Amino acid sequence: MTQRREFSRQTLAALAALAAPQWLRAQGGPVEGKDFVRLSTPAPTNLPADKKIEVVEFFWYGCPHCNNFEPLLDVWVKRLPPDVLFRRVHVGFGPQHQIHQKLHYALEELGVLEAMHRKVFAAMHAPANRRQLIADGDIAAFGKENGLDGDKLIAAMKSFGVNTKASRARQLSDAYKIDGVPALGVQGRFYTSGSLAGGLERMVAVADFLIARARA
Repeated sequence: MTQRREFSRQTLAALAALAAPQWLRAQGGPVEGKDFVRLSTPAPTNLPADKKIEVVEFFWYGCPHCNNFEPLLDVWVKRLPPDVLFRRVHVGFGPQHQIHQKLHYALEELGVLEAMHRKVFAAMHAPANRRQLIADGDIAAFGKENGLDGDKLIAAMKSFGVNTKASRARQLSDAYKIDGVPALGVQGRFYTSGSLAGGLERMVAVADFLIARARA
């Protein structure tokens, strides 16, 4: 006998399959261990009362694939269901990643992240720029060029609040066992990436499947 919960799970899985792109349906749906990973120990989530599912993008400003992913990600995030909370987490694998990680959270602390996020990517990846944004002087100059107080930006990067956010970001990356970017974590239970799914468009399709699975 099919129980109500089992029926709901089957229904949501079927709807996810119907909503998936043709290539995904042709393959019979995403395969655990191939297209996505299930965490053996769930990662922590941080959801407000009006949200049910958390989706986390793990990225690095210096990653060209993350830069290329931005336009696709923007479109995808806008069509996520209202009860899905999306947030970005900047990874801190090594010293260079951690500088950019602190830049990300400093911009957040200063209240200018939304306006500056794509500008950081452009400064690092646009053919006319190709800046590394590693040295304090270069980061301060970048800030001034974009209407910020460069000294305050550097001070924010070294602040207790930013160091705390960066530490938490690294803890979450470790909990999801992220070893490459871009990657998408879903509800502390699953993650997929461009390399796992076989491309950026496939990654968001797999994430849609995982959101439906987490909801079930």
